[in-house]
Amino acid sequence: MTGKIDARLAELGLTLPDAPAPAANYVPAVQSGNMLYVSGQISAGPEGLITGKLGAGLSTEDGAAAAKRCALALIAQARAACGGDLDRIARVVKLVGFVNSTAEFTEQPKVINGASDLMVEVFGDAGRHARSAVSAASLPFGVAVEVEAIFELV
Repeated sequence: MTGKIDARLAELGLTLPDAPAPAANYVPAVQSGNMLYVSGQISAGPEGLITGKLGAGLSTEDGAAAAKRCALALIAQARAACGGDLDRIARVVKLVGFVNSTAEFTEQPKVINGASDLMVEVFGDAGRHARSAVSAASLPFGVAVEVEAIFELV
């Protein structure tokens, strides 16, 4: 199915990954009313998991790139939950970002901007969202970033 959001992704030169399968006992997304809650997506690229700790080997820019990969996976999960029709997304309501970082690292917001910026690039004003960006002592599989999302559907 091709719609305006798919056209925008193509215009930006972005390809969505396949919606990742859950790694434990949960579902990738739950729709309640017109809200779609997408489970946290961990940083992974074409070469596999993006691992490491911000402030100890990974730069803020590395983290932002990892967060962007999380955002692509979130959109892929949303597309799967919407039967392939991304135009059903009325707005990105909220992102919650977790950054695997040292206790001294304080640029979590800049890291999660990688996901936030992508949502605005793809969805325009409807991509502007509420957000949390927090540090974590560790994340599943040693990944650098995990981001979850709430979308409003039409």
